[in-house]
Amino acid sequence: MNQEWWKQSVVYQIYPRSFKDSNGDGIGDIKGITQSLDHLQNLGADVIWLSPVYRSPNDDNGYDISDYRAIMDEFGTMRDFDEMLIEAHARNIKIMMDLVVNHTSDEHPWFIESRSSKSSPYRDYYVWRPGKNGGPPNNWGSFFGGSAWEHDPATGEYYLHLFSRKQPDLNWENPQLRREVYDLMTFWLDKGVDGFRMDVVNFISKDQSFGDGVVGDTAYGDGGPHFTNGPRIHEFLHDMNQEVLAKYDTITVGEMPNVGVEEAKLYTAKERQELNMVFHFEHVDVGNGKFGKWSPQPWKLTDLKTIFTRWQKGLEKQGWNSLYWSNHDQPRAISRFGCDSEEYREISGKMLATCLHMLKGTPYIYQGEEIGMTNVQFESVNDYRDIETLNTYRDYLAAGLLTHGEMMKAIHERSRDNARTPMQWTDAEHAGFTAGQPWMAVNPNYRYINVEAAMRDQNSIFYYYQKLIRLRKENPVIVDGGYELLLDDHEQIYAYTRTLQEDQLLVICNFSAERPLFTLPEGLTRTRAELLISNYEADDEEDFRSFRLKPYEARVYRLK
Repeated sequence: MNQEWWKQSVVYQIYPRSFKDSNGDGIGDIKGITQSLDHLQNLGADVIWLSPVYRSPNDDNGYDISDYRAIMDEFGTMRDFDEMLIEAHARNIKIMMDLVVNHTSDEHPWFIESRSSKSSPYRDYYVWRPGKNGGPPNNWGSFFGGSAWEHDPATGEYYLHLFSRKQPDLNWENPQLRREVYDLMTFWLDKGVDGFRMDVVNFISKDQSFGDGVVGDTAYGDGGPHFTNGPRIHEFLHDMNQEVLAKYDTITVGEMPNVGVEEAKLYTAKERQELNMVFHFEHVDVGNGKFGKWSPQPWKLTDLKTIFTRWQKGLEKQGWNSLYWSNHDQPRAISRFGCDSEEYREISGKMLATCLHMLKGTPYIYQGEEIGMTNVQFESVNDYRDIETLNTYRDYLAAGLLTHGEMMKAIHERSRDNARTPMQWTDAEHAGFTAGQPWMAVNPNYRYINVEAAMRDQNSIFYYYQKLIRLRKENPVIVDGGYELLLDDHEQIYAYTRTLQEDQLLVICNFSAERPLFTLPEGLTRTRAELLISNYEADDEEDFRSFRLKPYEARVYRLK
């Protein structure tokens, strides 16, 4: 087997602002991460994906960068970062930085220069266009609401911002800009970081015609077809690989909205020399309604299984999967795909972990997932901090698209802030996250959902994750085995096999609070099985070929 280390790794994502505050200012910081490395080592994590820690005015919580070679003051100093890197490596934990190069902050020196004059040498570092018919160059809408173009009075032109108006898009058509990006990547790799997660990286190549997008339910057009997986994207990523990545032993994952399996093969096939893996969004978009995640609908397990199976089979021989339920942009996995009631929270959390970690690909754990953190339901929209949530609430109410009640229901289910409430370490005030006033309120359930409580309970989700990670390291079939879906039409049971030569695993997960009957399909002829892991006490002598599953039960058998 061609065993790149990142195929065998488990990645843990840290959202620094919400992870651990070391100095009492209410904001998580780098020293707080360093103090918590033993927790991650104990869990078994191999890699930390670190959401942005660069200098930033924080319009979009660090995804608006004003200096790629400096640390945000709230998070500490470069010396703090270097210490964290040394301490992580001492524990055999690698660090994957967040690379945000579709856009910068409007406070970045490049943009300050760019907007100063049409003749500035930095003008073409960004996407500038003259207006049309007294308005913007085209009808594209921003992901954060409003137009994707901002008029700049100083030069009379518009700059593109697919996200906040304080996040102007970089112009990747400019070879000098690309060289600047390669230089800053080299700066961090020379410092010792181990790779990059690349923010919306499949947006960096724009169709230079900048045509209008199709208008849907809002006043703005969908520009996506003009910049998603754009005309030069593979050229740019291959160039990045050859100029920088190929010179180091890295892990790379591209965040890629609206990417399909066939496109992902091109991004991740080893011989093409672009990236190791991509994040797609198909599975986290199940249940989206008329207004996407802001009008959530019931979802079907068969839809989820179809998506996972398409990716498992599609990248079986070419490319590589990244596996995740949640991250800083998604609601909490248990609340989204399991059941966050007191009765089933832990059980369903273990089931979801089993289902994901037994698939082929590199698993990602988002901070707090390992203790079963859940969505939060703040009563007032004023308790939320996420720019996307606040802008959408304002725009949708103003346009009469959704009511206050409908928006609050959607926010409670799907807002990005569900993942951004502070990490719950103890049952002390503010969950042990800070000695000060936290930047965003802690989920009130920290009294019983916290790291300290999880460490005391040998049956906690934490120790279950620890066992899953250990199984992955001990069983090549989990890393390299083929995947076959079973019971594809079943709306409660997700079952599949993983097979590597003579070694075969059977994974059975109940996604419901009911007790469905599992019956082994006729094509599987093995008559004996060893139970590797389960989230309930299970009888080893029970006939694995036919039994009734308990609510949210998960079992993994080695067939013999």
